[in-house]
Amino acid sequence: MQFLDVRTDYAFKKVFGSENSKEILISFLNALIYQDRIHKIKDLVIVDPYNIPMIKGVKDTFVDVKAILDDDTKVIIEMQVLNHQGFEKRILYNAAKNYSIQLNKREDYHLLNPVIALSIVDFEMFKDSNNIISNFKLIEKEQFINYSDDIELIFVELPKFQKELEALENIKDQWIFFMKNAGSLEYIPNNLDQIIKQALENANEANLNKDELEAQHKRKEFISINRLALLKADADGFEKGLERGMEKGLEKGLEKGREEGEKLAKLAIARNLLDVLDNKTIALKTGLSINNIDALRTK
Repeated sequence: MQFLDVRTDYAFKKVFGSENSKEILISFLNALIYQDRIHKIKDLVIVDPYNIPMIKGVKDTFVDVKAILDDDTKVIIEMQVLNHQGFEKRILYNAAKNYSIQLNKREDYHLLNPVIALSIVDFEMFKDSNNIISNFKLIEKEQFINYSDDIELIFVELPKFQKELEALENIKDQWIFFMKNAGSLEYIPNNLDQIIKQALENANEANLNKDELEAQHKRKEFISINRLALLKADADGFEKGLERGMEKGLEKGLEKGREEGEKLAKLAIARNLLDVLDNKTIALKTGLSINNIDALRTK
């Protein structure tokens, strides 16, 4: 058997955002969000369910699935494979936007329902913490008095999860293992919960049509190119920073090297996107000017 890597957007939405994904999504959210809470999710509605994607445009490295729970809480589930500047602010912005747009003019504020933003990331965000799951709410910073649960940000950092199949202790472990390792499995393990086995069936490449498989492979290629570009840009920036540091003094050299490294990183990413995106989109993704992109194309 060969399974889709659910860290890519099409596979993620195929498993969790399809018409027949309700029970799978309920299990997933109960395990990651509600495992230690008295009240569990009993029902939900999947917003904007998965459809076969268009293959021509390859623009984003994340996908979200939106669900509305039976208590009207809105949950935004996002899989993010590449770290980028401003990612944390975008998550907060999207959560706040989904919270604020609930009301029409002259409606009372008490009608607002909670919003939970669940982000599964394929990189380390909080390097000072060993926690795989981090939960953020509005609290008083000295006495930790809870202000409101209406906006909640939850992050799952997949690289921090190191358990092998035999060491999985509960349904939460099983779901995180599934998220991280589904694409490398060759069979459906017997010790997984039945609902996760169903998720693997949904991710089985044998159950996908030609358009879905082609879209999935293009997404994996696009993500791989971006990862290589970021790694190369980081290496080039570090080397140039050291060189300048030796010439002008360590403190000024590192600062200059950081700026040079960031510029090189943007240029490296832009070069890899020339055959995939238009100039305007590349400029938005990298922060470079359209003139910079035109110059790269000319070269």
